[in-house]
Amino acid sequence: MLKDITMGQYFPGDSPIHRIDPRFKIVITFVMIFTLFWGGGYWGLIFGGTLTFFAMTLSKIPFKLFVKSVKPMFMFLLFMAFFNILFIKTGTVYWQWQFLKITSAGVETSVFMLIRVTLLVFVSSLLTYTTSPIVLTDAIEHLFSPLKKLRFPVHELAMMMTIALRFIPTLIEETDKIMSAQKARGAEIDSGSILTRVKNFIPILIPLFISSFRRAEELATAMECRCYNGGKGRTKLRQMKSGIGDIAALIISLLFFGAVVTLGIIKQ
Repeated sequence: MLKDITMGQYFPGDSPIHRIDPRFKIVITFVMIFTLFWGGGYWGLIFGGTLTFFAMTLSKIPFKLFVKSVKPMFMFLLFMAFFNILFIKTGTVYWQWQFLKITSAGVETSVFMLIRVTLLVFVSSLLTYTTSPIVLTDAIEHLFSPLKKLRFPVHELAMMMTIALRFIPTLIEETDKIMSAQKARGAEIDSGSILTRVKNFIPILIPLFISSFRRAEELATAMECRCYNGGKGRTKLRQMKSGIGDIAALIISLLFFGAVVTLGIIKQ
C-alpha cells in the first residue's frame, strides 16, 4: 500500500502539460476543481471529466499511475459510498431490511460522489506529476506575493511546502524500510483486528518520528551552514515565463467552467 502513495512525486517529461507555466497550471487546476464541484450536477462531471482526461492524455503519463494514486483512498471511497447508499432514503426502494434501506437516489448519489472524488484525485495528481515541488512552491510564492505587503510570511510558507512535498516520498520509503525490518523480526503488522493492527504500528511510528526529527535537524544545520536567512534578497534559479500556450490553456479551462455554470443556471 505504501508503494501506491504517489503524492509529491514528479515525473519529468516534455509534454504540453509539463510546459505550461506553473502559475497558470495552479490556477487551471483550481478552475478544473470548481468545474467538478460546481452546482451543475452531471454536467459538471461531464465537462470536468472531459477536460481532466484530455489533460491526462496530453501529459503522456501512464494512466496506471493515476489509478495508483486513487488506491490509498479506496477505503475512504468505500466508506463514503456505504453511508450514501444507506442513509439516503428517497427514490425507488431496491432493498429494505428493518430500518436499513437501499434506494435509487442513494445508489445514484453514491456513484456520483465516487466519480467526483476520483476525478478530484486525478486533477491534483496531474498537477504534482507534471510539476516539480520546487517549481510548484515558487509558483505559489509568486501567486501570493501581493500578501507580502500585509507582512504575510509568503516565502516561509512556500519553503515549508517545498520541504514537506520533498520529504513525503522519503518518509514513505523510510516507513517501508522500518516495516520490513519489523516483519523480519517476527512482528505481525498486517494481521489481527483493527485495534491490534493499530497497536502493531506503534513500533513503526516511534523510529519513524526519531528518523524524521533527525532529518529535520540535519536539514536545519545544512541551511545554517549555507547562510540561509529567509527570502529577503534571494533570487530564483529558474525564471518563470508565460506565453500564448499558457493563456490558451487557461481560456479553454474557463470556457469549460463557463459552460457548466451556464447549464446549471438554465437547469434551475
